[in-house]
Amino acid sequence: MKICVIGGANVDITATTLNPFIPGDSNPGSIRLSSGGVARNIAHNLALLGDEVTFLSIFGGDTFGWFTADSCRKAGLNISLCDTAPVGTRSVFLCINNVDGEMIGGVSDMNTVTGITPEWLEQKLQKVEDIDVYVADANLPVDSLAYLIDHLDKPLYVDAVSKAKAPKIAAAIKHSKKKRIHTVKCNLIEADSLLNQKGIDRFFVSLGSDGLDVIIGKKKSHFPALPCVSVNVTGAGDALMAGLVHVGPDAAIDDAAAFGLKCAKATCESPDTVNKELGTLAVNF
Repeated sequence: MKICVIGGANVDITATTLNPFIPGDSNPGSIRLSSGGVARNIAHNLALLGDEVTFLSIFGGDTFGWFTADSCRKAGLNISLCDTAPVGTRSVFLCINNVDGEMIGGVSDMNTVTGITPEWLEQKLQKVEDIDVYVADANLPVDSLAYLIDHLDKPLYVDAVSKAKAPKIAAAIKHSKKKRIHTVKCNLIEADSLLNQKGIDRFFVSLGSDGLDVIIGKKKSHFPALPCVSVNVTGAGDALMAGLVHVGPDAAIDDAAAFGLKCAKATCESPDTVNKELGTLAVNF
């Protein structure tokens, strides 16, 4: 498929402790630097799965921004329409993982995405052709998400990103004219502001090690997680979303959930935010 992914791109600084985390103390561990951002990770995963991906974002105007842009090129993403923020502007996500790979907490500094305005999108999207599916993350401003809802002619998938940013989706639906999104993916923490939201055709709620709930109208289906030896859960939700997108908007819910969970498992078992071996996964339907 030809997919256009729109949203955040940043550097991930991931710290993982060697022993159970002790608050208020210096914890021995390891620190990894990698490219990240929900939209960027989804785009990278989709490219690994064999999709043709156009990525729309604004990179930080510093060394981290250059690092992120270079990683996108190496991942095979088309970033010809991306821009770079003013010098000194950065886009960084810092997280701390416990010894079992579960995230204790994180801090996001992503002001570059405020530049992805409706006017910016209008200029860029008219240069994008023959797209089958669009994907956006809730790092985008509300009016930009609303613009996408109203102006795209193909299915739109939206990732909620975090508890703080998930309410943007409801606000965007409210401020849009069409008031409808094909698919929203979030986790249980992010779901509070979205569960009763009208205008979402398909709602995927990640429950971590408890699996995945899929809500369509008043019907809820549950899919258990696959057995997994977790190394680093950061990026697993992005891989899940990529799997849901990769199977296509017309795929059966069971098939979409199964492949999404397979992608999430592969990422949890990798120390990297994006598992470079994701392309070896087979879509068995």
